[in-house]
Amino acid sequence: MKRKSYITAITFSLSLLLTIVASLNGYAQQAITKNNGQHDFDFHFGKWRSHIQTLSNPLSGSKDWIKLEGIVTVSKIWDGKGSIEELKANGPGGVFDAVTVYLYNKESNQWSQNFALSLTGEFGTPATGGFKDGRGEFFSKEIRNGRTIMVRSRWSNILPDSHRFEQAYSDDGGKTWETNLIADVERFTK
Repeated sequence: MKRKSYITAITFSLSLLLTIVASLNGYAQQAITKNNGQHDFDFHFGKWRSHIQTLSNPLSGSKDWIKLEGIVTVSKIWDGKGSIEELKANGPGGVFDAVTVYLYNKESNQWSQNFALSLTGEFGTPATGGFKDGRGEFFSKEIRNGRTIMVRSRWSNILPDSHRFEQAYSDDGGKTWETNLIADVERFTK
C-alpha cells in the first residue's frame, strides 16, 4: 500500500511540475509575442486625415513647400503582421494616389515599408526598420538625379488619434539630412 501511495505521489508531482512548466512556457511565449514588434503599427489602423507638406525640389537648396490634404485608409492583413495603407491627396498638382504595404519579418523583428505611386504602378526600394521608445525609424537607399542617396522615414508623436510621419534624404552618407516630407495625421471623424 505504501508503494502505491508513493507512486501516486510521484505521478502527481510530475504532473504538477509539467503543468507548471507548460504554464511558464505559455507566459514566456506571450511575453515574447507581446514585445516582439509585430504590433508596432497597430496604432495606424483606421481612417485618417493627412495634412502633408512636401519640399518641391529636394536636395537642391529649395525652400518651397507644397501643401496637400488627404485621406489615409489603413487595413490590417495577416492578423496584424502586415497592413495596406491607401493615400489619396489633393494639392496644386492635382490628385496624388499612393499605396504603402507594411510587412513584419519575425526573424529580424523588423518591418518593411513598400511604397508605390499610382503614376508608376511600381514599388520602390523598401525601407526597413522598427520602433523603439514610441518612435519608428526606417532606412533605404534610392537613386535620385543619378546618385544613390539615403532615405530615412520617421514615425513620431504617436497618440491614439494622431501621429506624425517624416521623410528625409541624405546625399552625404547620413552625415546630414534634409526633411522633404511632413505628414501630420489625425483620426478621421465625421
